[in-house]
Amino acid sequence: MDNLPSTWEDWISNFGEWQDRVGFDKNWLGDFDLSIQFDWDRAGDVIEFGDYEGRRKWERSLQVPHQSMRDALISMITVQGDTEFASVEQQRHLLATAPTDYDRYAAARIMAEEQRHGWQMAYLLMTYFGQQGRREAQKLLERNAQDGDRLLGAFNRPMPHWLDFFCYTMFVDRDGKFQLGMLSTSAFKPLAASMGPMLKEESFHLGTGSNGLRRIIKAGVIPLDMLQRYINKWVATAHDLFGVDASSSAHWAYVWGIKGRWDERKKLEAGNQVDKEVLNEEARGHYHDEIVGEVAKLSKYLPEGATKLYVPHENFNRDIGVAKRQKFTVEGNAFEGSDEEWNDYISSHLPSKEDEEALKEIFKLEWIENKPMSTRQIESGIGATA
Repeated sequence: MDNLPSTWEDWISNFGEWQDRVGFDKNWLGDFDLSIQFDWDRAGDVIEFGDYEGRRKWERSLQVPHQSMRDALISMITVQGDTEFASVEQQRHLLATAPTDYDRYAAARIMAEEQRHGWQMAYLLMTYFGQQGRREAQKLLERNAQDGDRLLGAFNRPMPHWLDFFCYTMFVDRDGKFQLGMLSTSAFKPLAASMGPMLKEESFHLGTGSNGLRRIIKAGVIPLDMLQRYINKWVATAHDLFGVDASSSAHWAYVWGIKGRWDERKKLEAGNQVDKEVLNEEARGHYHDEIVGEVAKLSKYLPEGATKLYVPHENFNRDIGVAKRQKFTVEGNAFEGSDEEWNDYISSHLPSKEDEEALKEIFKLEWIENKPMSTRQIESGIGATA
């Protein structure tokens, strides 16, 4: 690793080289400020759960009691940063085919915010974790989703078109909200303090997804059964992102106080007991309930008499956990048919080659309702030169 940064300024220089390498034009950032942001008040001063509950939160890595805990923190921060830069690599090409000026702006803003989030994680690695942190910060700029070597499989998946993008921002970015929320009460104060600003920015990503899908439904051009297949695809991917069902790493992260439950503070106030053996499953359940509600909202825009959109069961089309590569229907029932019948079932519930070909023609039409840009969005210059 010849380009290992020794200072934050070195890393920023390497970051500029990464932008050039993946084809992200710096002018697309407009007036967006790539900067490090902390919300120290929201982070809190006292460790809130786990074996160190009641002690002061750690503000330096050397205050973290054990190397295994520091290693776990480095891993969490690295994975989070890796997903941010991977998303830019997955989405960057979409700016050239944006269906409206607003969508070009929205996608460019999301990519700008993802880069800032990646900066934030790299800053933590560079500032608090010495030589090991510097190595991991540089690796964030060396892996590439286009080469398939990002840390999580979902962030190596191609995103060839805008229907994928809207489903991704609706469902996969929502997983990101949950992950950030679970880190927001971390005993490592710089990590907890990073989450507030990131969560505020993440809300725009989720809004872009739900707004885009709503506008697709209202335009009435993309067939609803096709839309459902893309929902199934990305929901299954998002379910996987919560990890294995009985995770020892999630267990120890809670014991050490470095990653909590979703809505940890509310659960503590309510006296909800923690089951450390099923932390990932618990978070996945909260996520699933939320997206069921969001998809129900989308269904309100369907034409009268249309079949309602739905969220597939957590066991459908899973690549991680107890349901990994098992045959479950979208309702969550074990599939009883033959392998040939299963292949037919999957092909009718996930996007097909025929769907991809049909979309090429659909995208030549006015397939999404237009959305005007505000004066502030225009003046920001974000995405304007894409």
